[in-house]
Amino acid sequence: MKLTFGCALLVSALLGLSACNRAESPEKTQADVAKAQSDATAENAKAEEKQKEVQAEATKERADAQTKATDKSVGALVDTAVTEAEGETKVALAKCEALAGDAQKACKDEANAHLEAVKEKAKAAKAN
Repeated sequence: MKLTFGCALLVSALLGLSACNRAESPEKTQADVAKAQSDATAENAKAEEKQKEVQAEATKERADAQTKATDKSVGALVDTAVTEAEGETKVALAKCEALAGDAQKACKDEANAHLEAVKEKAKAAKAN
């Protein structure tokens, strides 16, 4: 039984291998080559399109990141300018205390007006 099964298996394997070694006709080979080339060209086109999409997305992300970084930088500069103006105003108001009457009032009004102008410019800069 084992011998019969073994022989049958051997014959099947030999028949399978002999079928694999048959040469295809030149027309079939040419058609297979043409299809493989067409498939490769289509896959290459898809890959190139995907690459273009990824590059475009990366470029947009870089531009967005650059804009965000610039906005943060402008915001920090504006905040610094306002802080400096507030400090200058405190110093100016302290100096105004040495004056009397209308001169003191005018001095304080001028210092506060300067601070408000800086704050308005800061607000406008952040809005842009």
